[in-house]
Amino acid sequence: MDKKGLSFADRVRDLGTETSFEVFAVTDELERNGANIVHFEIGEPDFDTPQHIKEAAFKALKAGFTHYTPAPGIFELREAIAERVSEDFGVDVDPNREVVVMPGAKSCIFTAILATVNASDEVIISNPAYPIYESVVRLVGAVPVFVPLKEENDFRLVPEDVERKVTPRTKMIILNSPHNPCGSTLLKEDVEGLADIARKNDLWVMSDEIYSKIQYEGNFHGIVSEPGMKERTILVDGFSKAYAMTGWRLGYAVGNPEVVAHMVRLQINICSCATSFVQMAAIEALRGPQDCVKQMVREYDKRRKAMVSGLNSIKGFSCKMPGGAFYVFPNIKRLGLKSEELMKLLLDKARVATLHGDCFGEYGEGYLRLSYATSLENIREGLNRIKAAVENL
Repeated sequence: MDKKGLSFADRVRDLGTETSFEVFAVTDELERNGANIVHFEIGEPDFDTPQHIKEAAFKALKAGFTHYTPAPGIFELREAIAERVSEDFGVDVDPNREVVVMPGAKSCIFTAILATVNASDEVIISNPAYPIYESVVRLVGAVPVFVPLKEENDFRLVPEDVERKVTPRTKMIILNSPHNPCGSTLLKEDVEGLADIARKNDLWVMSDEIYSKIQYEGNFHGIVSEPGMKERTILVDGFSKAYAMTGWRLGYAVGNPEVVAHMVRLQINICSCATSFVQMAAIEALRGPQDCVKQMVREYDKRRKAMVSGLNSIKGFSCKMPGGAFYVFPNIKRLGLKSEELMKLLLDKARVATLHGDCFGEYGEGYLRLSYATSLENIREGLNRIKAAVENL
């Protein structure tokens, strides 16, 4: 009797990924074999987690915070999150019903889309964009609708471009400012215009604000502050970028009580709760000294300027100054190579790890993403290697 054989669910066949982790795995193997790699590919702060946050985790472990917590998170942490969001955006947040803590902001993105978007719904996403948005939208059977980010608009999500994409099937707009991979930031008038579109068309907005504390000029404008937007916005944030806590895996979402209740129920099905002693450390991150964040941002600013200046001195590169996050998105079209070809050349010939722009979407072709979350010394070395590798192309 013939056996059918093992098979896999259709839903995972086209599931997306993050190329940064794939490239990181390649560079890890190269380094284990003796290669010296300059890392511009991974979006991770090179700073250590501030000591007072680590001490809070040690203290929590010693105090026995090694067990389950309530599924939405420890109340004191939810209270601290509510205080921070209320202070930053001028809205009242109920820590009991409008905040959920999860293992990383990705979990919040995943459950927010699962809780609100049905198969065949349309979700408006910038392109290029963080690839997990498209991946999860497709996983639930919905349709991603892309709005190209234009270099002449400083890679901002312009309301007029979004409005042209809205149809009766549109369910959600996903925002990300400061933006990964472009480093762009939304202006106040952009946020006002996007809020108007969401209100007029009765849309959800998921606002990924993981880089909101890393903005160099002007103020961060959160859409939850706009009239009538608190009840339709799912604000996603976390501790990885601002507090150099990527490996701690802790994020949070703020939304209306009904959507948060659905996200909590999904969390119970997926992982029960976030790690208890990590949550205690996060309370200290929010309520403790904030000088560490400001100091990191000052250092990123120096690196940002060095990276942009250096790239603009290399033949075939043209790089705008990003307004936030820790990425640059230089235009490399004059080199006459596809983005992935250049990425591979730089890794093979120069031992510099970057990401090709189209791994963030088709409109990223012709660009590279480089992270400057590394030392000035590494930035200078990497730029020198890139310059030497492309000078004879």
